[in-house]
Amino acid sequence: MPTMSGEGPAKHSSVKEKVLEELKIYWIITIYLALLFGSFTVYRRLTLAEFGLTYLHYGFAFIEALIIAKVILIGDALRLGRRFEDRPLVYSVVYKSVLFGLFVMLFGVLEHVIEGLFHKKGASDILHEMLDIGMYELLARIVMLIMAFIPFFAFWELGRVLGPRKLSALFFSKRETA
Repeated sequence: MPTMSGEGPAKHSSVKEKVLEELKIYWIITIYLALLFGSFTVYRRLTLAEFGLTYLHYGFAFIEALIIAKVILIGDALRLGRRFEDRPLVYSVVYKSVLFGLFVMLFGVLEHVIEGLFHKKGASDILHEMLDIGMYELLARIVMLIMAFIPFFAFWELGRVLGPRKLSALFFSKRETA
């Protein structure tokens, strides 16, 4: 079955090539997310600066991109979101965007639980720390991530249907004019 890159396991002649392909996909996802999260960080910084508050958490955008890129690859390995791949792309794109947004949120909750248990905190303390972020902040993060996933999965689905080489050629190769 094809992966998000659009290539099946038969196309990989060695484990080394498969690992290199997975790393390439991982870094493409990471760069996209880092640029997106970085732009939101700049937006937040500029908005808060109007009120005299400083916000300099740029490193978190990159770290979050690294983590979420891995979560996306885990979800793909678990074959999440394959339900509508035989329908028009809009169904698959929206479905994967929402499903992977919720999957990333689930991993975030799991991360907080593991971190709390590591620091020997009780369930109520862990829950309290998660809710300290604020319901509006959590909702904004989820909505932002799902909206960010729409163009992301649109490109992945195009790559799946057209093939990754053809999609890459459409964007990065010189075309002949008619």
